[in-house]
Amino acid sequence: MLRRFQNYIDGGFEDGSASFESINPATGVSWAIMPAASEADVERAVQAAHRAFSAPSWADLTASQRGKLLYKLADLVERHAPRLAELETADTGKIIRETRSQIGYVAEYYRYYAGLADKIQGMHLPADKIDMEVYLRREPIGVVAGIVPWNSQLFLSAVKIGPALAAGCTIVIKASEEGPAPLLEFARLVHEAGFPHGVVNIITGFGADCGRALTSHPLVSRIAFTGGPETARHIVRNSAENLAFTTLELGGKSPVLVFDDVDVDSVANGIIAGIFAATGQSCVAGSRLLVQRGVRDRLLEKLVAKAKLIRIGNPQSEDTEMGPLATKRQLEHINSVVARSIAAGATVLTGGRQPSGFDTGFYYQPTILSCPDQHIPSVTEELFGPVLSVVTFDTEAEAIELANSSEYGLASGVFTRDLTRAHKLIRALRAGIVWVNTYRAVSPIVPFGGYKQSGLGREGGMESVLDYTRTKSVWIRTSDEPIQDPFVMR
Repeated sequence: MLRRFQNYIDGGFEDGSASFESINPATGVSWAIMPAASEADVERAVQAAHRAFSAPSWADLTASQRGKLLYKLADLVERHAPRLAELETADTGKIIRETRSQIGYVAEYYRYYAGLADKIQGMHLPADKIDMEVYLRREPIGVVAGIVPWNSQLFLSAVKIGPALAAGCTIVIKASEEGPAPLLEFARLVHEAGFPHGVVNIITGFGADCGRALTSHPLVSRIAFTGGPETARHIVRNSAENLAFTTLELGGKSPVLVFDDVDVDSVANGIIAGIFAATGQSCVAGSRLLVQRGVRDRLLEKLVAKAKLIRIGNPQSEDTEMGPLATKRQLEHINSVVARSIAAGATVLTGGRQPSGFDTGFYYQPTILSCPDQHIPSVTEELFGPVLSVVTFDTEAEAIELANSSEYGLASGVFTRDLTRAHKLIRALRAGIVWVNTYRAVSPIVPFGGYKQSGLGREGGMESVLDYTRTKSVWIRTSDEPIQDPFVMR
């Protein structure tokens, strides 16, 4: 019997107008039945969010009361993290050690936004009218449409749900049709936390019906999307229908710059974590290694040795260090790009194929490619998998040029002991995140987002809450004198 999941609309759990089977990436076999929301399902979800936005049960709550609901949700996420982690691992193939740790940390994001709920402030304005008091109110923007991909979906939904609810908005979250189980299960925690019906709605479905209807709906005032650039372009076109304020957190082809003054052992660990954690399926994966010639051979020797020791296996096992890719389509894409890269001149230092002994599932070896230049397909295209492309440089100026040559600009890493060089590179790199002598560090306090094709806007941090509000200017006349006749000039 396949487990059945449901959408969460207006405080109730229900099947979609249609359904589809979800594949376990470790086995290649269906394991659950998911609801496929139709346009009619989306309509009911948005209408529920619209009603809830103005209903006294939500609109009349104080900011502190909204914060308390978010604190309760955070506690529930922390308590149920092991169960949510098992579902995410089953539906996406991410190893259980990573999903359990990451979901546990998601609770801290909800606590952070809970604490910000009553910190959203207006402002007194010293207008140039002596008989006027003028101030700004910050009010919730309205109904939010949130769309998240399958990878790290509880984290990526937290940076949308958290600030939206803290600001007083209501939200419809669309989980990816690839691996939606943990987010659909998360809806039960929302229900248990006691949010009024319709404040949070969680659905899944396909882009042509569910996604298009949600992002073009006239009652949606704000769109928060995480995913690929091509889907983002569709969303921007859809938002022309409702003129919704839109933020986009998109893909990346993040460079990691390594200079010849580093501790090779330490840097090797950082690079391995940056590309092979989550099987490379992360928008900030450090997939482009730019290494100075003087340290290249020693570093690559370490990286190849470490990559060969990575334990591939069942993602539910505590011993597994790398699980499968999430989908068969992703596996086929990586096979294609690697083959084209080899044909273009890349050399496989390790990996480059599916591992032996895994006849089922969507597994791929940790792969390192030595590339003669930055024009190789694996260097330019986002693979979203465990493939590291290595390009050599000689000078600092060359490293900067290589790093900024990508159409993406989400994250970057710099490894050097030279503090002057580090600060110079921080200024020069065209990326929304620069990690120095570390990689993949995150915090609810720190915003993230990209340059160029990596998106618009920022998520996380204090100011992200303000993106879920709009300002209202208030003018109060304080004079007791009658208002003068507008047609009598003085």
